[in-house]
Amino acid sequence: MSDPTVPTREPARPDADRLAHLRAASAAQDGATRADLEALVRVPGVSARSFDPAHVHASAAAVADLLRGAGLTRVDVLTARAPGAGPDGGELESHPAVVGSRPAPAGAPTVLLYAHHDVQPPGREEDWSSPPFEPTERAGRLFGRGAADDKAGVMAHVHALRTLLPTWGPDDGVGVTVFVEGEEEIGSPTFAAFLAEHRRALAADVIVVADSGNWRVGVPALTTTLRGLVDCDVTVDVLTHAVHSGVNGGPVLDALTCLARLLATLHDENGDVAVDGLHSSTAPVVDLDEATFRADAGVLPEVRLAGTGTVADRLWTKPAISVIGLDATPVDRASNTLVPSARAKISMRIAPGQDPSAAMTALRRHLQANAPFGARVRVQDGEEGQAFSADTSTAAHAVAREAFAAAFGVPVVEMGMGGSIPFVADLSAVYPEAAILVTGVEDPDSRAHGADESLHLDDFAKVCLGEVLLLDGLAARVGRTRQA
Repeated sequence: MSDPTVPTREPARPDADRLAHLRAASAAQDGATRADLEALVRVPGVSARSFDPAHVHASAAAVADLLRGAGLTRVDVLTARAPGAGPDGGELESHPAVVGSRPAPAGAPTVLLYAHHDVQPPGREEDWSSPPFEPTERAGRLFGRGAADDKAGVMAHVHALRTLLPTWGPDDGVGVTVFVEGEEEIGSPTFAAFLAEHRRALAADVIVVADSGNWRVGVPALTTTLRGLVDCDVTVDVLTHAVHSGVNGGPVLDALTCLARLLATLHDENGDVAVDGLHSSTAPVVDLDEATFRADAGVLPEVRLAGTGTVADRLWTKPAISVIGLDATPVDRASNTLVPSARAKISMRIAPGQDPSAAMTALRRHLQANAPFGARVRVQDGEEGQAFSADTSTAAHAVAREAFAAAFGVPVVEMGMGGSIPFVADLSAVYPEAAILVTGVEDPDSRAHGADESLHLDDFAKVCLGEVLLLDGLAARVGRTRQA
């Protein structure tokens, strides 16, 4: 990605002696942090319900051991139960989360450090250049599922604690609560229930969410806006059963053709979303040029970008709709019959400020109103996630800008994110007085969720140092604001 058009303010310099001391202390931990990250990557903790949950439990146990070893006074592996969240409408028990804490000295703030230890399924192993759960270094990057998303986030927290806790006496530093979730990659279905059950234990003045990315390699970022998420399954029915395509084709369009025509109504001729009732917001003022975006996303040279407005607007502040799944007869099993029914999964990203329930209603209304040739259209609502927009005027944000600028040697970019982290809005709702900082270790070539996911190792060391400087700076600059 390109540099911002409007530079952020020049950060204040931390005390030179303290900065030099913390740089050296952080660098001394780099080897152990790298080794422990690789050990975590080797644990195939896929949280998808079709995978063996024993691996997620093993991942939680490994994280708990790391937090204990880093010096936290209390570490627990916890679960929660969410009524009505199960696949049959019953109770759903969460995958294990890890919560560790260090009490705050008198008058000092408490900082909640969030990350998640679960990972996405690896996909087809043949698509990887090296085994997905065997961390492998190539050209300064560490490849492996979860290397970037989000086991590096876990290790950034561990690294900061290892560096700082030995230097803090009982009356120094900040209170720290580490919350490492075990089901973020399946949409955090019990997150609200977990917050409700452990609300007091997780209360904080500053929340650091290490699950986003940086502007580009060598340039740190704070993510200040996140789009929300709505998804659904839409099924189109045209026949009670399959019939011969020659004998019956012509008067009846098959369900797959009707579904394709319906899906085509979701965008206008420019590629903008054509669903009434959705809105846009405003983006951080940064220059995201088309050539860089195309290269980062791997867009084929002949493919024209969809939509209108700046690339940043289209990514961060406008709604986007994608068809991410399709159920119909596979090509290698097709016969000369008219398909009676077809189904698609639709994923819609919504702008900050858009109510997810209202967006779901608008999408459902559009699909039902545009049924081709009177086909029966059924819509099953799916996941809903709130968007997020941060208050960047807080003292904690100022400290974060200074800390990561000092670690990277260049100013911090405040950017939006086209993806969704719905639990960030949940945290904001439960702890409205807390400053929320969304940081991360990824860069445009990290390929999170895809084959050959990777972490830029030099940037990872800088992120770790940045978190050290952030926590140390918060101890000096931010007071307690939360309710007891």
